[in-house]
Amino acid sequence: MSTRISQSQLESYLWGAATLLRGTIDAGEYKSFIFPLLFLKRLSDVFDEEYQTALTESDGDEGYATLPEQHRFQVPSGAHWSDLRQSTNDVGRTISKAMREIERANPRLDGVFGDAPWTNKERLPDATLKELIEHYSQVTLSLRNVPEDELGVAYEFLIKKFADDSGHTAAEFYTNRTLVHLMTQLLEIEPGDSVYDPTCGSGGMLLSAAEELRLQGKEHRTLRLFGQERNLTTSAIARMNLFLHGIEDFNVVRGDTLANPAFTDGDQLRRFDVVLANPPYSIKAWDRDAWSSDPWGRNKYGTPPQGRADYAFWQHILASMDSRTGRCAILFPHGVLFRNEELDMRRRILADDLVEAVIGLGPNLFYNSPMESCIVVCRSKRLTERTGKVVFIDAVNEVTRERAQSFLTDDHIDRIVKTFRAFEPEEGFAAVETLDAIAEQNSNLSIPLYVTRETDRNDYDLELSISNWRQSAAELQSAAEHLFERLDVGASS
Repeated sequence: MSTRISQSQLESYLWGAATLLRGTIDAGEYKSFIFPLLFLKRLSDVFDEEYQTALTESDGDEGYATLPEQHRFQVPSGAHWSDLRQSTNDVGRTISKAMREIERANPRLDGVFGDAPWTNKERLPDATLKELIEHYSQVTLSLRNVPEDELGVAYEFLIKKFADDSGHTAAEFYTNRTLVHLMTQLLEIEPGDSVYDPTCGSGGMLLSAAEELRLQGKEHRTLRLFGQERNLTTSAIARMNLFLHGIEDFNVVRGDTLANPAFTDGDQLRRFDVVLANPPYSIKAWDRDAWSSDPWGRNKYGTPPQGRADYAFWQHILASMDSRTGRCAILFPHGVLFRNEELDMRRRILADDLVEAVIGLGPNLFYNSPMESCIVVCRSKRLTERTGKVVFIDAVNEVTRERAQSFLTDDHIDRIVKTFRAFEPEEGFAAVETLDAIAEQNSNLSIPLYVTRETDRNDYDLELSISNWRQSAAELQSAAEHLFERLDVGASS
């Protein structure tokens, strides 16, 4: 098919490739194979389109049409999609070789295809790979047929579908996109800003920053986007995601942000205008001892407990903010607002007047988890009229649930953003408190302490207690599951 196709046709076509893998590999592994093949197909089709355009412009000069400057990316001989279609034996080896050749020919694409085991015939026999190749061959993914914005939307659709299919592991690479849109609007990103996500997953937050500017009619291509992601497959997906959206001025690096931050200037962390993050929730497998003497000085406010690295990520983010323009929005579980074991760190962060807003969100917005989430907004240099104050917003009811999916509507987002920008109290929804008033509450940032939904104080105390109990119970369950996993590993070794 070499004609323009609709968005729904495109999404159905892309998901059709995944259905060919059902029963062959686990759903959580679809992304390791589907995304790289899609990207290779797009590169080949755009290369052909550029070749034909150059051929027309030069009155049939094939030498001119093959010049490197006529192509955004090079597709070497033997690495084209047509070469894959001709392969009948050792198809996986042909695919793997083509991907490595494209990476070598395009330094910007180094490692972008990931490390899927294409040559493992027990998992993916030649017949299955041939089916995948022929399925993708039904549509020409040229820019004329499928513009970048439409392919980008379809790619995001595919990410969401994989998240739905892969269960609890989805949160590692997918964040509810309506939350992402809210976070980018809260920070009022401007052209030319540097935007950083230290746990970037599939790149959704970086993309949202550019998309918000584009929707405002501002120049989004001047943004400088930076991300780090520990998982190799997910970091590759993020890079493909950005490329397929037509964004090239970015730097996404694979690596563990806490152990080895990728972006540094000499002996200091690199500083950014904007930081957007959804750090992994309360991870336990991290090097606490190394953090206690962190060479980058990220332990300024203290060393978190081994079982919860949330405040390590928070401090990394604060240390990564530009001292003048820096602002951040972090998606956290509510526990970071009130847990006693992190009280000293929370008190010190508050004392430095870095916290600008605490926004409570409704349940089921953390992917595949009923736990309520919150957004903490920080700013390096506060506006004079906001100095020494924090706005608390209780947006727990600003959520819609349809077909087992929870999300924020545009109206929900608008209300939260307007309230944040107004920075004024609103009965039953928002409160503005001084740092002294928060200190009197023992630096507890639980929103029900400050925003009272009911006038009856006894009801209010009960609501706060229930909210904190639910959060603590969820964290206790997570800790118990982790302990049982360790016991199982120990028993089997």
